[in-house]
Amino acid sequence: MSTYEDRLKALREQLVRDRLDGFVVPLTDEHMSEYVGAYAQRLAWLTGFQGSAGSAVVLPQEAAIFTDGRYTLQVREQVDGAHWTYESVAKTSVAAWLGDHAPTGGRIGYDPWLHTRAWVNQATAALAEKGAALIAVDTNPIDRVWPDRPAPSDAKLVVHDDHYAGKNVAEKRQDMADWLVAKKADAAILSALDSIAWTFNIRGKDVERTPVALAYAIVHADATADLYVSPEKIDETVIKHLGNAVRVHDRADFAAALADLSGKTVVADPERAVAAIFDQLDKGGATILSLRDPAVLPKAIKNETEIAGHKAAQARDGAALSRFLHWVSTEAPKGGVDELSASDRLEAFRKDTGALQDLSFDTISGAGPNGAVVHYRVEEKTNRPVESGSLYLVDSGGQYRDGTTDVTRTLAIGTPTEEMRRRFTLVLKGHIALARAVFPKGTRGGQLDILARQFLWAEGLDYAHGTGHGVGSFLSVHEGPQRIATFGGGDEPLAAGMFLSNEPGYYKAGEYGIRIENLVLVEERAVPGAEQPMLGFETLTYAPIDRALVVADLLTGEERMWLNLYHAKVLEIVGPQLNGAALDWLKQACAPI
Repeated sequence: MSTYEDRLKALREQLVRDRLDGFVVPLTDEHMSEYVGAYAQRLAWLTGFQGSAGSAVVLPQEAAIFTDGRYTLQVREQVDGAHWTYESVAKTSVAAWLGDHAPTGGRIGYDPWLHTRAWVNQATAALAEKGAALIAVDTNPIDRVWPDRPAPSDAKLVVHDDHYAGKNVAEKRQDMADWLVAKKADAAILSALDSIAWTFNIRGKDVERTPVALAYAIVHADATADLYVSPEKIDETVIKHLGNAVRVHDRADFAAALADLSGKTVVADPERAVAAIFDQLDKGGATILSLRDPAVLPKAIKNETEIAGHKAAQARDGAALSRFLHWVSTEAPKGGVDELSASDRLEAFRKDTGALQDLSFDTISGAGPNGAVVHYRVEEKTNRPVESGSLYLVDSGGQYRDGTTDVTRTLAIGTPTEEMRRRFTLVLKGHIALARAVFPKGTRGGQLDILARQFLWAEGLDYAHGTGHGVGSFLSVHEGPQRIATFGGGDEPLAAGMFLSNEPGYYKAGEYGIRIENLVLVEERAVPGAEQPMLGFETLTYAPIDRALVVADLLTGEERMWLNLYHAKVLEIVGPQLNGAALDWLKQACAPI
């Protein structure tokens, strides 16, 4: 269909045929993934929105798209306001909006394979106040009107060697079995793709930028497991790797298998398992324990092998990024560099390592005002030159077999304004405060968030995103349950072995964006005289922070020492990997302030 208006019209016509008065369109797949395969990009197909989080509701006479503060600018640029109203999830929710806007007595459709049971209950309650009903559909109406919808990927699974994983499949299954026995449960449902990849030490290519495979699994209390994956994706190498205790089935058989768990006590994660999974378990007569997926926390707390691999990946990635920063500093002032060419050049430097498997997300390459779009995605029609007198923000990362990276740097192209420098330094002060934090075991990420914001708040400034997210080990670049945020999470106690980002920022709409992001490792910290176990952060990312944007007089002595020691470490780790002009540049970029 030629236009998004045509697609919206086609969906409304299909809803009439389905006897529905509306339909809810989330940006996820049947695994509740953040990043989804092309076949599941229903929101993007319908609206044009290219962000990684959002939802939409289509009613007969109105339609709304819901995004958070990261996408306030982006959604208005990509989605036609003549046909869609923009809603902020900080101010309302899809369920609340339906309660206000759904027609009295209406039938609002939803796909039970794309929503949690909690959402279904919330929306049902909101609609009931209008005498309206939430209706589960057997076939998603968007799929009926999407003529060239891609098929799910048929890429082969690959083995993630113990050399990288640090723990074999049998050990992980046994740990889960022991946990199930302790919970008096017979089985656990794994539907989150990264949980399955981690548990079975497999990776895939079914989701762009995230090395996972479309699959489901049931792990049993006897340490056996059933893995549900399309047969064409499995070969003998993977079968041998999984071993005799893992039974492999067609992914299409998963729903029926749930209905067969009659009389069993089954763990299902209410945050990660969709409503349809709970419906099927209920249908089969299973007793459901609504508990967190048993892979989530062990996956988040990295073992020594994963930590060592991540550090190796960071050293490699830091050298690639430093080569790029040198290239930008040399080429951009001459003119001719734009967001797309810069993004391509950065990917080329990463590919030159010979170890890059994929990017960890689409590079955010934002020049000038585009840098103020928090999750900006450059395309031909938005591509801007990286011009003198502006700021250039680049947020990027790589997927390597030994680790996943994510790093943001903000660069002054030419001479920055004093406002740019002051606000960059406020962001840097917050970054340093978080990096230097020492805190008791049991501290939540939400308790630390203010450390990164305090200097911006003092001048009436802030940023509309979390300060830190978890990161996987050759898995998802956004991994829970840990976060550093005062909203949308941040309640998980931080534990030694967790990776997180440290990424405060500031964004002036229409002018520039600033973000400084490193990844950190939560580690035990010896504190003389401490009366309780303490934790702190080890910074893992190594690439220069633009000294031209630092107002040295705004830094305390301790902050200045942190920055100088950080740059000395960058030079120690990255320097031996560079030579010639790039090495000369790095030495200057890492000189003490």
